[in-house]
Amino acid sequence: MLFTHILALGIPCIIALVVASGLRRRRVYPLPLPPGPRPLPILGNALRLDTKRPWLTYTEWGKTYGKIIHSRILGLDFIIINSETIARELLDKRSANYSTRPIFRTNELAGLAFNTVLLPYGETLRRHRKIFHQVLRAEVSVSYHKLYSSHANNLVINLLDATSDLRQQTEAYSAPLIMAVTYGHLAHGHEDPFLALAREVLHIGENIVSPDRAALFTAFPFLEKLPLWCFGGAFALMGRCRELSQQLLNEPFDKVKAQMADGTASHSLVADFLSQAHDDADEDTMKAVAATGYITGMETTASSLQKFLLAMVLYPDVQARARAEIDQVVRHDKMPCLDDRASLPYLDAILCEVQRWYPSFPLGMPHATSNDDVYGGYFIPKGAIVIVNQWALSQDEDMFPDASRFDPSRHLTVDGKLKDPFVNHFAFGHGRRICPGRWFAENSLWTAASAILAVLRIDHAKDSNGDSIEVKPLFGTGLVMHPEPFHCSFESVNTEREGHLRAMMNSK
Repeated sequence: MLFTHILALGIPCIIALVVASGLRRRRVYPLPLPPGPRPLPILGNALRLDTKRPWLTYTEWGKTYGKIIHSRILGLDFIIINSETIARELLDKRSANYSTRPIFRTNELAGLAFNTVLLPYGETLRRHRKIFHQVLRAEVSVSYHKLYSSHANNLVINLLDATSDLRQQTEAYSAPLIMAVTYGHLAHGHEDPFLALAREVLHIGENIVSPDRAALFTAFPFLEKLPLWCFGGAFALMGRCRELSQQLLNEPFDKVKAQMADGTASHSLVADFLSQAHDDADEDTMKAVAATGYITGMETTASSLQKFLLAMVLYPDVQARARAEIDQVVRHDKMPCLDDRASLPYLDAILCEVQRWYPSFPLGMPHATSNDDVYGGYFIPKGAIVIVNQWALSQDEDMFPDASRFDPSRHLTVDGKLKDPFVNHFAFGHGRRICPGRWFAENSLWTAASAILAVLRIDHAKDSNGDSIEVKPLFGTGLVMHPEPFHCSFESVNTEREGHLRAMMNSK
């Protein structure tokens, strides 16, 4: 809890907080702020917030105060949006005012400020997004189809022969795939050094960049002069995270540079940059873009695949219908490919539902207002932290009746066509900060899911007595929501396709 961190500072620092807070003048607004819980002096609503699962608190507040809420934490204004309609009205239609990010000092202290996702709106962000657009836009992302298929085929065989947990298997698909595109690096198993490095950065970072947790340092900058160990938890590891982030930025990049020098570099985003670069080339920008693509692509795709496998265990009827669709469209001795996608709308509907059922980023990434604004008669002040509560969007019973149930059909028209392309899903964000790698993400996820369903049946694992082991949809906390580890089994249901995959792997 935030209050625990405050107590850890000791009485003198608490007094300093009180004095500092008293010196801060409250603005007088021309219109009322959006409704919300009554704040306490200094702390605001910090004590009422579930800091492990704040999206649940915001969703409960929404039942009382409505679809747009104001909250105050340690003097910072938070605007929480619990409606997709409002999110699109503000972040899409008024994107000029809602496209920047709040500046959290913790991002810099942890060495994470390079990340494209965290950058404020401006020239640096535009340079980053231009590079992403060049290599991950829709038509270019489709051109990676052979790469997707090769990694997806390996994933299928690895799942069939799995002796380790699903998180390792899914990361062993997503991480090497994005590393191949960014660095031309062929990762070697779950313990690949670059993969291990990125995993540790993510583990620390996802507990630091959360805005409610960063509020303490943002509201009272003098706290960073204190030893970080006094804050405990992930905050105590910010120095370690800063060192790891530098390794993540430099080591893979420098490896490609060395390969370019000796003529052994594979085709990749970084190799292309270095081959075209001049003496004044901005290597720091390229390092940041490559590292961002790697760490964000690895985590989000792995999380989505884990949720997909969990859903297939819990809803075997959905799994069977999807496999029947694949078998009807694709020959039994062939694997599905992106050319088949238009003929497999139910599979796309499954992936839309995977993202809705349990959003990977339940609070998305925070936006901030560049100027004052008014919406629905409510005043939204300049500098407010704007959060789209994706969890509330996903559980909106008006949009998704019986929202707790996994039901892909809700994304299909009455004649079985997809209502809205997967790439437009709210899980990819809004406005000018929509994920620039969304086409790559959806193509890689679709290829993996189609390959799994074409070859494997996912079922409950059995205990020593031969009884099915119960599986429940339980999820961890953190910036990215992963299913808690669960047991399942994989059985080949198409020996022709399985044999084809094994033959391909043996020929490499």
